[in-house]
Amino acid sequence: MPGLVNGQWVKGDIADGEIKGGAFRREPTRFRDWITPDGEPGRGDRPVWPAAPGRYQLFVAYVCPWASRTLILRKLKGLEALIPVSAADPVLGDEGWTYARPQDAGPALGPVERHYQLYTATDPDYTGKVSVPVLWDRDQGRIVNNESADIVRILNTAFDHLTGNDLDFYPGPLRETIDAWNALIYDKVNNGVYRAGFARDQAHYDAAVTDVFDTLDRLEAHLAEHRYLAGDYLTEADWRLFVTLVRFDAAYHGAFKCNLRRIEDYPNLSGYLRELYQWPGVRETVNLEHIKVGYYTNPAINPTLIVPKGPALDLDRGHDRDRLAGSGVWRRSASAAAKA
Repeated sequence: MPGLVNGQWVKGDIADGEIKGGAFRREPTRFRDWITPDGEPGRGDRPVWPAAPGRYQLFVAYVCPWASRTLILRKLKGLEALIPVSAADPVLGDEGWTYARPQDAGPALGPVERHYQLYTATDPDYTGKVSVPVLWDRDQGRIVNNESADIVRILNTAFDHLTGNDLDFYPGPLRETIDAWNALIYDKVNNGVYRAGFARDQAHYDAAVTDVFDTLDRLEAHLAEHRYLAGDYLTEADWRLFVTLVRFDAAYHGAFKCNLRRIEDYPNLSGYLRELYQWPGVRETVNLEHIKVGYYTNPAINPTLIVPKGPALDLDRGHDRDRLAGSGVWRRSASAAAKA
């Protein structure tokens, strides 16, 4: 696969390095530092940095569901003025993620055109996958974190004292429920579609697709009686599911052969998808054209590189989720029963 070997860029098939025995096995992320309001420790032995306006930058691709999680939290937490964003081109080519125009990465590094420059600036001998998102320290010229699950949690809390935004998408009383949904959804849905799309033999494909649709069926039943995954409150678990659902009919159904059913064929899941898409600010984090171009120009899954015209999606039409109790986000400053 394309990536870095001892700090040198090596071209190759996008998925080869993550295929083991015919199955897709995602390479773990490597940079896991943390940010807290004052830089005080609190994450075990991880290095911790202080929150500050303009110090950090988010490097993403609209194609990538993992990056989309972080864009959504940045938007919902009101961090646009504090954390600038650089978005890569939708086509992941021989040079990995690239930027149409040089992106200012701060005084320590300067402009970058290739995403891997962030990795070699952080570790000149880095070997491994070069992924988005990246939470970047502009002052020190290094990656703070490239694990989207971590970045979501950092954005959820670290900058509240600067913004006054106390919406909490990972509230303490709901964490056990959120963690259980996250684990299921990551394995069977978020990563499940990739396990199907990049499978190199029939048995691994069949197992992955079965996992995807068995779990979608379970989610459909749950959402018939619950407005959100954790019940009355919209949490990070919902946004982690949303980023796969919003790509499903446009990309995974065709490019990844996850075609037993569309999300549109599920009444509760499709209504839930539309409600989340219509949540204030969220549609601005979704670029369906980038999503289609990004997946269908991947030669590992679509050798012709032809991008389909469809499907025609209408995510702005009404939903019936108001029939269910619950319509808010947990606030730290309010009682457990209060909603945003």
